[in-house]
Amino acid sequence: MIKNKVRQLWAEGKPALHGWLSIGNPFTAEIMAAQGYDAISIDWQHGALEYSDVLPMFQAMRASGVTIGARVPWLDPAAIMKALDAGAMQIICPMINTPEQAAEFVSYLRYPPHGQRSFGPTRAAYAQGGNIHVEANTEITGWAMVETKEAMANLDRIAATPGLDGIYVGPADLTFSLCDGKYPPGFDREEPEMIEALQTIVRTCQKHGIKAALHCGTAEYAARAIDWGFNMTTVSGDTRLLASAAAASVKAFRDAVSATATEATDDKGGY
Repeated sequence: MIKNKVRQLWAEGKPALHGWLSIGNPFTAEIMAAQGYDAISIDWQHGALEYSDVLPMFQAMRASGVTIGARVPWLDPAAIMKALDAGAMQIICPMINTPEQAAEFVSYLRYPPHGQRSFGPTRAAYAQGGNIHVEANTEITGWAMVETKEAMANLDRIAATPGLDGIYVGPADLTFSLCDGKYPPGFDREEPEMIEALQTIVRTCQKHGIKAALHCGTAEYAARAIDWGFNMTTVSGDTRLLASAAAASVKAFRDAVSATATEATDDKGGY
């Protein structure tokens, strides 16, 4: 079975850079996968796509060698196992609020005797190579998303879940929930209470020997998060990158045209 490159980075004491896909298109996925990310996940929860989009996107990214993953829609064994059988090497599960839910999530990731994943790696058997039934339990990475006040109250027990690889922080929902709507949801939090919450998550993960990941909006904030101790950071995603690059291009054009018009007016002695 192929190796999980993110796990190899961690073994070397290095953090992982994670990309994010919300557009249901193999070509977009292929372009993103060619940019040098260590891992990329498809957002099956909030992305504009379905399972019929997920599998060809996995296929399009295979040649890049990037570690492929998915955020599943919910704590649903069918979705989790289908993503794994399609070739996912990491699964991010939203809204894990209790240790019981975390244990349930882990059980869907692992083959017996460590879980209840059903054997049928339809595409994974070809994309990941043989011996999956033996090696998948140690190569697949499972992330429980902590994004609510209830999850923070149960943080220590969630992090202690046997077989859980890490906690993935969704800062938008966590801020909305933890601060009772005081602040709007969003990435790259600067509120002191949110920074403390993020650092508490890192300390708790370190205490239990698991990894911590944070969804970020900018590379600069992601670098800060690595300095705090996060082991993987997501820097923006396809939709936001497309919008920001397009907006910058449009602005550059408008500014250039305006400058040219001003120069032409000045040359004619206009006012």
